[in-house]
Amino acid sequence: MVARHIPLGAPGLPPGTTGLGLHAGKGAEEGLCRGTAATRNHSRRDGLLRPKIDLLALLRTRQARGMSDAPHIPVLGREAVAHLAPRDGGIYVDATFGAGGYSRAILDVSGTRVIAIDRDRTAIAGGAELVAQAAGRLTLVEDRFSNLAEVCASQGVQAVDGVVMDVGVSSMQLDQAGRGFSFRFDGPLDMRMGQNGPTAADVVARASESDLADIIYLFGEERQSRRIARAVVADRQETPFTTTRALADLVGRVVRSKPGDIHPATRTFQALRILVNEELDELQTALMAAERVLKPGGRLVVVSFHSLEDRIVKNFLAERSKTGGGSRHLPEVAQAAPSFQLLTRRPVIAGEAEVARNPRARSAKLRAAERTSAPAHADDQRSSWPKLSDVMRGG
Repeated sequence: MVARHIPLGAPGLPPGTTGLGLHAGKGAEEGLCRGTAATRNHSRRDGLLRPKIDLLALLRTRQARGMSDAPHIPVLGREAVAHLAPRDGGIYVDATFGAGGYSRAILDVSGTRVIAIDRDRTAIAGGAELVAQAAGRLTLVEDRFSNLAEVCASQGVQAVDGVVMDVGVSSMQLDQAGRGFSFRFDGPLDMRMGQNGPTAADVVARASESDLADIIYLFGEERQSRRIARAVVADRQETPFTTTRALADLVGRVVRSKPGDIHPATRTFQALRILVNEELDELQTALMAAERVLKPGGRLVVVSFHSLEDRIVKNFLAERSKTGGGSRHLPEVAQAAPSFQLLTRRPVIAGEAEVARNPRARSAKLRAAERTSAPAHADDQRSSWPKLSDVMRGG
């Protein structure tokens, strides 16, 4: 995927705004983001205690400067920025810009620079004002976060001081009926975070019954996946599924649930969204890209929202931080030096107050690690889950 160059006056952007997140006019050239052609495919340091960063205090500072009237505070935002520990002169990657909560907090630390990435054009358009206010310190790129190393290189940056990721679907996307992410609203069965590729409706229309069952079981962890897939294939022969309500209604008829359970369609919708956006592959690739671009001592902070994502992050960091040899009863195997040192032995979770304010925070888990001086490990992305391209061609 080529990072999109949105022309002046592109749909969805404020009047007088470039498609690259900057108001045209004086000073625009300094922060102009051209996009990337990338398309392939502190705690303690040096004996010093890093200062703790209070996100809410930073947001109050930003408000005092008139940077926004309604700041967006991401889930576990205070904890994420504290673990990232931004410092004067540091360069940071906000790999999932969204509403810009992390970028705002990082920019409130004097002298920081942020390279922010989002594949959602709506998020890019929404970040235009912040880019202008940042006066050249924020570069906003429409691209997949798996391409973060190439995005940095396109900005002349080979190494960064921190990478923060808030993976999965955003509240903004869930709340827009036209995006088709949620069954709470009736809308087109789309679910794409970006602007291209097959929609969820395409998947439901073309996937075989066995593929659909595997997708719903593996990505949605839905035990009744075969029953759902069988019903979808039977019904789509008469009427294609084109809306969120149609699919949610069918799943609601098929899946047995008890009062107080989550909506019967929740897991099915999660599964289709993960497949359509190739979320697990994106996350695996992004983690390895972060390993390549982080300086020694640089921080990686990842917030995930379901067990599949958290497992990938947990296993990646465990493997990259592993030290010591194997069993004395087995032949010695050469092991790469650890490229990360864990900052969170257990995941950080939201407190009761945050969960009360935002129920979505209940499932959030934060993991963080600090880059060592060891070389990045060899790419080892191996996965057995369904691939979008295979599903769409019936492979």
